[in-house]
Amino acid sequence: MKAIFENLLLLGRPASGKSEFIDFMKKVDDEKRAKRYHFGPFEELDDFPWIWEKFMEDSVWEKAGYPRRFSFGGDNPGLSKEGGPLFDFCMHKFNAEYPKYNAETLFIEFARGGKDAYQKALNVLSPEILKKAAILFVLVSYEESCRRNEARYREKLQHSILAHKVPDETMQNFYQTHDWLTLTKGQESGYLTIQATKIPFVTMKNEPELTDSALLDKRYHAALQNLWELKK
Repeated sequence: MKAIFENLLLLGRPASGKSEFIDFMKKVDDEKRAKRYHFGPFEELDDFPWIWEKFMEDSVWEKAGYPRRFSFGGDNPGLSKEGGPLFDFCMHKFNAEYPKYNAETLFIEFARGGKDAYQKALNVLSPEILKKAAILFVLVSYEESCRRNEARYREKLQHSILAHKVPDETMQNFYQTHDWLTLTKGQESGYLTIQATKIPFVTMKNEPELTDSALLDKRYHAALQNLWELKK
């Protein structure tokens, strides 16, 4: 049996560095990625495309003469206060989509905010996902999340008029706070019991922002080695 993670739940605020983590792993060859980071050939399951699809459907509803259901429109649409139920929808969709994947490692990526947000979300995931899961939480402050969100938007604008960022209103409504540190009792690593399943976790502090691949390697390796020891 290979020494790899099967389901990695990759959690954290928007623009915390989850996508950069995945991009980094895509550039590592299979042998090194398995040995140093404990990932096999992997696939990604991210709920943002499902949320974005609902935004686009809202635009169609609006053109048909009906009110938007989940989002506000404009050049940079985002989740409205009324759109919170989409988060619950996405957790159930993770369960529905999970059986379609057969990669050695699956990254399941999502961001949640507010009171009991991660506790609620994790308790919706199916036992089939949880029994093979480990959690890497990418931790940045709300202020840093906002800064990176804006900076990456400005960078993307240089290459495409279709650039998108999480709107400020959505950030304020949904991501100012979260319950992760409460859920983990402030511990940087350990175990959570979700639906009677003991799941290892590591909270990886991702500030200051790093761009040097050698420094990222050290940060990622330290967190994942700790997580693997817990998983074993």
